[in-house]
Parts: sequence; structure tokens; C-alpha cells
Amino acid sequence: MLLTPTAGKRVLFVGGKGGVGKTTVASAIAVAHAGAGSRVLVVSTDPAHNLGHLWDLAVADSPTRLRTEPGAGWVDGMEIDPAATLDRHLAAVEKTLRRLLPERMHAQAREHLQLAREAPGSFEAAVLERVAEAVELGLNEYDLVVFDTAPSGHTLRLLALPERLSAWTDRLLASRDRSERFASAMRGLASGRDQSTEDPDAELRRTLIRRRERFSRMQSVITDAALTGFVLVFTPERLPVAETLGIAESLGELSVPLLLLVANRRSPIDGGELLRARHLRESEQVRRVRESLPETPVIDLPLAAEEVVGGDVLAAFAAGRIVAS
Repeated sequence: MLLTPTAGKRVLFVGGKGGVGKTTVASAIAVAHAGAGSRVLVVSTDPAHNLGHLWDLAVADSPTRLRTEPGAGWVDGMEIDPAATLDRHLAAVEKTLRRLLPERMHAQAREHLQLAREAPGSFEAAVLERVAEAVELGLNEYDLVVFDTAPSGHTLRLLALPERLSAWTDRLLASRDRSERFASAMRGLASGRDQSTEDPDAELRRTLIRRRERFSRMQSVITDAALTGFVLVFTPERLPVAETLGIAESLGELSVPLLLLVANRRSPIDGGELLRARHLRESEQVRRVRESLPETPVIDLPLAAEEVVGGDVLAAFAAGRIVAS
């Protein structure tokens, strides 16, 4: 059910409005591919992690084995810890600054980094670094990496960041180029010789270039329809559907390929009058989605009769063996 429409991709982002079952769908996709023999990494970028709760296992900030299939496939899980990510990010920046700056400026640099910890965008930039690392890890060591993302606004900002940070880094490098040429010319005038080949900030430049290249690679991956797809999950109700259509439009503006729409928790039509009435109302909303996004396939996942928790239950859910009561 979830295997065929996502087959052939190396990177999947699973997103949608909060509370629609993104973690369940992301994990079910992972289990389905592992069952077919793939090595799968599922990564939660949501600060309010549910991955460990869903699998009923402790999941860390590094890959943790969640399930091994009888064949060659397995699922590893990882929950990005934003606070730890920001700590590591700032510690790395401080280490670089301590190498580059004279000792008398170290205290000032530490103070600046403390302020940077609270600055708007620092949190998202640090998380983006880890997402970029996870993409590279997934492409190098796994057959598929599935991102279980935060609610839509946060995810859209995250997906927009690589391009913005690459552009920001380009402008910063250009600014430093102008500054260095001016400083070099002044030193040349003072010493009577050309010092244009000297590059006292080479390490800082290399760091900025590495960062720009990483974001550039990530931008290429998330917009490559051959590698990547976005799976948009919604419950077939008026408000989630309205938000879903808005997300789809934003993904188009970001050139992120929308691969699949999942109408989650569909009520059964044969479960009594109440559920039948719900099913018919839901069908109107599903039809609205199909008509608005005719080129993207839509699949239904049933309202589960039992709580979907644990690897075996997830495997049954992914295989369609759990149906609505």
C-alpha cells in the first residue's frame, strides 16, 4: 500500500498539519521498505518527538536499531535533539573562533555566541545542519532515509533554509572578498609591495565554503524528483485539507516534488451509521484534494481498530492487516 508509490526514492519527507499521523505514516513507510529488503533510516525533526513513543523504544540523536526484518532489511531511527544540536554547533563555531582570533578577543567571542544561541533562526540553522548530515548519511549508508517532520510551518521554513543560507553565505564571502582586497591594497601601499596573494582568513573561508557546499548539495537533493519526494499526510476534514492544499502550494514554490497524498484514518463505510456518515463526509474532502491536485496520487489509510504502537503492529499496519473496527 505504501511501498509502491514511494518505490525508487532515496529521500522522503513526511509532513502535514500537527496531529494527522505523520510519525505513524513515516514509520509504516520505513517498515514496508525494510520488509522488501531495504536499509532504512527514519529521522524525526520534530522537537516534540513521537518516534520513540510510537516504536516503544528509546531513540537517540544517533541511529538506533528499531527493527530487523527476516530478510536483509532493517530500520534505524534517530531523533534530532535541537538543544544538543545547537550546543554542538556553537561549540564548533567557538573552537574555530578561538583558533582564528587573538586571545584578548576570546571572551568577547564567547559572549557573542551566547547571544547567538537566542537569536532568531539559530535553532533552525542548527537543525538544518543535522538534517543535511542525515541526508548525506542516508545516501551513503542506507537505501532510504525517511524524515518525520514537524508540523507544516516549521517544515516549510526548514526546507526554504538551504537556499537562503547559501545565498547568505555567498553574500558574506563576497563582502569578505571586497574587505580583503581593500586591506591587501592598504598593506601593499604601506609596505611598498603587492600582498594580494596573502589570505589570512583562509580557514574561515574554507569553513564558509564547506557550509555553502553542504547546503547547496542539500538543496539539489530536496528538489530532485528522481531522488526525493514529499509525502503529505492529512485527515479528511475541512481544516486539515485546507492546510494541506496550502502546504502543496508552498512546496511547489520551493520546487520540492510532491510525491504522494495520504488520507489517514479513513472511517469505514460499513461500521454502522455514525461511521458511514463520517466516511461520506470524508469522501467529499478527499475528492476536494484529488480535484485540486490531480497529478498527485492519493491513497487512503484506515482508522485503525487498535493503537498503532510497536514494530510488529506497525508492520501489520503497513501491510494493511489492521483495519477499522
